[in-house]
Amino acid sequence: METQERGVSIRRQMLSKKLPEPSSLQYLPYRNYNYSLVMGACCENVIGYMPIPVGVAGPLFLDNKEFHVPMATTEGCLVASTNRGCRAICLGGGASSRILADGMTRGPVVRLPTACQAAEVKVWLESPEGFKIMREAFDSTSRFARLQKLIIGLAGRNLYIRFQSGTGDAMGMNMISKGTEKALARLNEEFPDLQVIAISGNYCTDKKPAAINWIEGRGKSVVCEAVVPAKVVREVLKTTTEDIVEVNINKNLVGSAMAGSIGGYNAHAANIVTAIYIACGQDAAQNVSSSNCITLMERTGFTNDDLYISCTMPSIEIGTVGGGTNLLPQQACLQMLGVQGASQDNPGENARQLAKIVCATVMAGELSLMAALAAGHLVKSHMIHNRSKINLQDLQGTCTKKAA
Repeated sequence: METQERGVSIRRQMLSKKLPEPSSLQYLPYRNYNYSLVMGACCENVIGYMPIPVGVAGPLFLDNKEFHVPMATTEGCLVASTNRGCRAICLGGGASSRILADGMTRGPVVRLPTACQAAEVKVWLESPEGFKIMREAFDSTSRFARLQKLIIGLAGRNLYIRFQSGTGDAMGMNMISKGTEKALARLNEEFPDLQVIAISGNYCTDKKPAAINWIEGRGKSVVCEAVVPAKVVREVLKTTTEDIVEVNINKNLVGSAMAGSIGGYNAHAANIVTAIYIACGQDAAQNVSSSNCITLMERTGFTNDDLYISCTMPSIEIGTVGGGTNLLPQQACLQMLGVQGASQDNPGENARQLAKIVCATVMAGELSLMAALAAGHLVKSHMIHNRSKINLQDLQGTCTKKAA
């Protein structure tokens, strides 16, 4: 086509003739968009783009810096609640964070003629010599990919090999897949009977709940903590330290254990992760593992009335280059946080900083929602921010009648 926009327009016209309601595309915009950044990178068969409201939470005071966090969502109350949590953390002196680990994974499945031969390959891979050979092959494919370790699982004659590697500021799935492919080719030279079944054998694990990500970590592993003074708990969060700690124990810890949760020892980490991911050009489907989080709360301070809170997130899969981070609106959100593109001074630092921001914002969201539950304000808040005023009046009328 003369222009990419004209190509999109023609595709829309062709599609509209096949739809039950031909005018159904009229509210899906397509004009004035830079499709050159999309084609061959982010989407195929393009018919437009989806505008999603973007709110801002903050300032989030983290590691002695202020951040205004963009959140793309259609859930009323989410940004307001997270904003309240940010305020409580700020009034308490701010949050602190640390990166615990940084390594993306890919877990192919290979097959040997017999289980005993598969076991021999496992022993070789776990030897210093075998690992050295694999690392040299893997590292040769990229300036940033550096093989950190291998975790080997065996099921009969199937061998599952979990490659873990640093990936700089990229989320890194393509980078690590390329390195894994080269390493498997080298492994095949050592063991000619080895057959590669799939470059991904779900031992990674990507976009699915998995205990291995919860235990071993994937992407960035982050911990974040803060202390909220008793006065702030009362005046900003509208509850008491004792009550919010009690709810956290029985909901996030015991309740999640009763449900058999994997990595879900939190109130709504996925809400915040997904909203930031959409705003900042991440793969939104990776919220599955990235939302793994355990939220802990304790009474602390001289009078034991202050609130200590921490969020530990072992598998935040995130990057500041590649994919949707190349799109201009998403780049604008990354620039708001000061992490757009690759770090020139310390490769990987922008992605690690973004992961810490995600974890700290999750903590703010956890703090506010748990306070709302402890105070019994959850339903009323959603009726104000996520429902019509008529519904709120109906609710208040119902409550008045029940009270009477």
